[in-house]
Amino acid sequence: MEEKTSTPLSSEAMERKIDELLQEIRNADPQELENIKSIIRKKVPFFSRMTVAALLLKYQSEGRRENERGQKKPRPERQERRIENKEKAQSAPQPRPERVIPEGAKTLYLNIGKMKHLYAKDLSKLLQSELGITRDDIYQIRVHDKYSFVTMSEENCAKAIEKLNNQAINGRTAKVTYSEK
Repeated sequence: MEEKTSTPLSSEAMERKIDELLQEIRNADPQELENIKSIIRKKVPFFSRMTVAALLLKYQSEGRRENERGQKKPRPERQERRIENKEKAQSAPQPRPERVIPEGAKTLYLNIGKMKHLYAKDLSKLLQSELGITRDDIYQIRVHDKYSFVTMSEENCAKAIEKLNNQAINGRTAKVTYSEK
């Protein structure tokens, strides 16, 4: 009889597996899951349930990996992989050059940031819709944890203060002022 050797799953693979299982839970028959949970409550002591879940996950992932082994494509030779990686690195997008901020531009301070789930893209869309400006009219947006900075023309900054000050943004009242720097 052939002895099975198991290689442990990486953390990433295990996390993907857990995500797959969570998706299956959402799609499964609730009554069937309740029946299984009832059996587990009867048979498995409370403090051992996580260990049983981990072991079931391990067994289930090993079974699938054995089935997938035959489907894997052969790995390219080391030299070929180096060439592929070099080509990927060369074709990777280059970082955008820093935008030049014109004379007369002003920077606004906004008391909302990432902790209130405000991100640069969202702030840009909000400014465009509220002020009737384009993306090119916004020179720079920097979003920090609790506050943000927006650099625009002085005219657009005045409009932004007028329209956005004391407006509710992501559940918080916005305070928009000129930045002191």
